[in-house]
Amino acid sequence: MELANDVDLMKLDTLIEEKYDNNQEALVMILQEVNAEYNYVPPEALRYVAEKMDIPLSKIYSIATFYKAFHLEPRGRHIISQCVGTACHVRGATRIKGKVEKSLSVKAGENTKDMRYTFETVRCIGCCSLGPVIKIDDDVYSNVEQDQVDKMLEKYQ
Repeated sequence: MELANDVDLMKLDTLIEEKYDNNQEALVMILQEVNAEYNYVPPEALRYVAEKMDIPLSKIYSIATFYKAFHLEPRGRHIISQCVGTACHVRGATRIKGKVEKSLSVKAGENTKDMRYTFETVRCIGCCSLGPVIKIDDDVYSNVEQDQVDKMLEKYQ
């Protein structure tokens, strides 16, 4: 199995050739699957997809940087999204954010040293009446209090 900096090229071949039949119109879907597999889109994967599908690398980068769903830097195994929108802010999101940063020894926008977590702030998660809200992976925690943060994080050890 050929690897380029931990990118499984055989898996990419299968994805491109078998699942999407080298269809250039499926580029966004291919990048979504790569992003889901690695929790970001490694540069090696971008270069390989460009070469394999005969698409200019600049076009692939323009797509990967245009959509917020794609990440070009490695991310932690668990993604913590802290809502800091107006409704959550007035209910104490700033205090919760500070507690998460202290518990993980990171600032918003950073990964923990062990790459277990990426902590990010977002403008809205979509459940304003339940704020303050934190989303960890696909789990949403509402009405979060500072003393609940460490217990929430323990579930993802």
